[in-house]
Amino acid sequence: MSRIAIIDLGTNTFNLLIVEASHDKTYQLVFQTKISVKLGEGGINKGFIAPVAFDRGINALKIHKETIGKYNADKVFAIATSAIRGASNGNEFVEKAKTECGIEIQVITGDKEAEVIYYGVRDAVKMSNETSLIIDIGGGSTEFIIANKDQIFWKQSFLLGVARLLEMFNPSDPITDIEKQTLIDYLNHELQPLFDAVKKYPVTELIGSSGSFDSLAEMVAHRFYSPHIFDGKTEYSFDLDDCAAVHETILKSTIAQRLQMKGLAAMRVDMIVISSILVHFILKSFSIPQMRLSTYSLKEGILFEILNFKSLS
Repeated sequence: MSRIAIIDLGTNTFNLLIVEASHDKTYQLVFQTKISVKLGEGGINKGFIAPVAFDRGINALKIHKETIGKYNADKVFAIATSAIRGASNGNEFVEKAKTECGIEIQVITGDKEAEVIYYGVRDAVKMSNETSLIIDIGGGSTEFIIANKDQIFWKQSFLLGVARLLEMFNPSDPITDIEKQTLIDYLNHELQPLFDAVKKYPVTELIGSSGSFDSLAEMVAHRFYSPHIFDGKTEYSFDLDDCAAVHETILKSTIAQRLQMKGLAAMRVDMIVISSILVHFILKSFSIPQMRLSTYSLKEGILFEILNFKSLS
């Protein structure tokens, strides 16, 4: 047995997963938590981590380090993505994490990020021979993966994270129709490689990986069903009519109104508008008839890699 801690240093949140792993590649969840860091705030489109966000990130790592010690994890894997890999002071953050927190951070490429997201999603969702489009909407980047249960056909990481887009477009409160169309035009332009890939590999469904999709699912559950419909589940099939209704509500809402919405975490209140527009743009652009949520994402994908490709000794 080995107790493993994985920290996913995302642009919006630093996520911690602690598991008890066996040599037969199975594991039991011990503890998981997340801390909102908004690492991209004030600097993401300028290519650096702003001082206040930098300090937030280091403080979050100190808290996670304390938690890891409390749960006696034997090994710690810290993985950094878009905000840190794209920042001119990203190496400085990595060094400070090592000296102040005793945490060694591995910065991965967007391509590697897409690959491990696939492993995580495949572990959560029952995939088949049908081709799915997997999307992981991050703060700094968004990953698109076309795959089935056996293999990845195509993958790409785009600089279309919601924190990046929010700072770039700075929409009104609530967003106007013109602002929404400007964002859609930008997505249409930037995602041309995805349009080419879907022509080559037609997809039958969208699988949304954690993050923003968790929020959409929670909002749907609170509005139409029960917040307990996810209990013990790692996947959820959306009703697209439910999603459309929630999407329209989000578009018309102010930040103050979203703060009161059940199922929407406070850390996602400012970014959910961009996320929802992106999701519905993809559904509409490719006439995708069904959408599922995977509650697993990068950190579970990293765990899959550790259990299957690395020695636990």
